[in-house]
Amino acid sequence: MIHHVVCPLCTSDRISLHFKVTDHFISTEDFEVFRCSECGFEFTQDIPEEDEIGKYYESEDYISHSNTSKGFSNKLYRIARTIMLRRKMGIIRKITGLKNGNLLDIGSGTGHFIDTMKKAGWQVKGIEINEKARSHSSSQFGLEITVPQNISSFQAGSFDCITLWHVLEHFHDPFIYASEIHRLLKPDGVCVIALPNSRSFDADHYGRYWAAFDVPRHLWHFNPSTFRLFSMKTGFRLDTVMNLPLDVFYISALSEKYKGSGLSFIKGLAMAKLFAFLSIFNKERSSSVIYILKKLQAL
Repeated sequence: MIHHVVCPLCTSDRISLHFKVTDHFISTEDFEVFRCSECGFEFTQDIPEEDEIGKYYESEDYISHSNTSKGFSNKLYRIARTIMLRRKMGIIRKITGLKNGNLLDIGSGTGHFIDTMKKAGWQVKGIEINEKARSHSSSQFGLEITVPQNISSFQAGSFDCITLWHVLEHFHDPFIYASEIHRLLKPDGVCVIALPNSRSFDADHYGRYWAAFDVPRHLWHFNPSTFRLFSMKTGFRLDTVMNLPLDVFYISALSEKYKGSGLSFIKGLAMAKLFAFLSIFNKERSSSVIYILKKLQAL
């Protein structure tokens, strides 16, 4: 168990319990989410050690590893993923100014995104911790995916773009990965990081039932303000903030389910429409945020 006595982001000792959140997905255990009153960073307290946390991912319903279509929420996820693959490809082309290049996807899951980029003419590599997901990437798409420990074997300055789609919040030490990303990017390379937003309209509404807290799998709960601080500390400039517009529908439906609401799917969609509308006027309150990073300095 890992217990933080200071804020992992700003090192202030002004941290305290924000609220307790239940792992509705697998264990039904309660975990504490702490908040730093100095910088506003939120994080899961007393998390399992890195070699022990695997049991909290052991479910056929964990879609980023299994690609399951079991259950209505997973069917909804698959539909949203299909729609978003082209949007993600468009984002990469726009921010890099390239029609093709070298791309590394960290946390590549079952390989759908990098397969899309490969078919578009990009040279792709993936990193994925889960063996089943790596196997699916190989058998389904013919992709070669390596394990996280091998990230240091990639040549410095070899990628035009590095992507992490809802991955950074899972890392026990995101600062180490940020350092490796900085090393691996070309001088004008771009890093794309998508994260749940703990200061979104839906997070404020659902509180401890907000599905994107996803304890203890999500260790860190960033918002645009705290992520800007993280970027500066790791040698990056936050260039652009964008949103993932469909995530709010999936998250809101799950959040209503966790609350025990009747007709949770219908209620979730109704609330998601409201949150999506409000975020049009304030994208930094969107359910999920895409951060576009560029190298600020040599580390």
